[in-house]
Amino acid sequence: MLKDLVNQCRSYRRFYEDVRIPFDELKDMVDTARVTGSAANAQPLKYRIICDPDQCAKVFPTIGWAAALKDWGGPEPGERPSAYIAVICDLSIGKNKQWDEGITSQTIMLSAVEKGYGGCIIGNCRRSELLKILNLDPDKYCVGLLLALGKPKEEVVMVPVGEDQNTVYYRDENQTHYVPKRSLEDILI
Repeated sequence: MLKDLVNQCRSYRRFYEDVRIPFDELKDMVDTARVTGSAANAQPLKYRIICDPDQCAKVFPTIGWAAALKDWGGPEPGERPSAYIAVICDLSIGKNKQWDEGITSQTIMLSAVEKGYGGCIIGNCRRSELLKILNLDPDKYCVGLLLALGKPKEEVVMVPVGEDQNTVYYRDENQTHYVPKRSLEDILI
């Protein structure tokens, strides 16, 4: 069921780095997202699949990881993503991407979960540096989001938002990652 996939589709930030995702599976994830809705049906998004270990190592330092975890600088070697998909806007088609990045990124993440992987949608990255690494012309392209992908190496647990209404995620001493979620009753108006 779709609801089961959505419940399993958490923001994973630690992976079994040695478990590679085959290029064809990553390509299929992009193909699944390719047919989703697009503002004015402009379809300005393009995708760069990064799954070569050397290229992944170049991309990794451009990322800001988990701002709410103040004492954590990101995944250690061996726990880093084994692949990335850069969501890129082709400026020659138009800048009117509206919500396209979110729609396609979530679709890719759901496709990843269905295939036994997980990931994290990352907005905190150094975009101009990433364009240089990917050898893309900044006059023609802009990076919207970066999707970090791999075989999850951590447990992510949803918990109810407390009385204090705090929605900040956190980890316990065992590195279990907790994500507070509002109840259905709290969000229906």
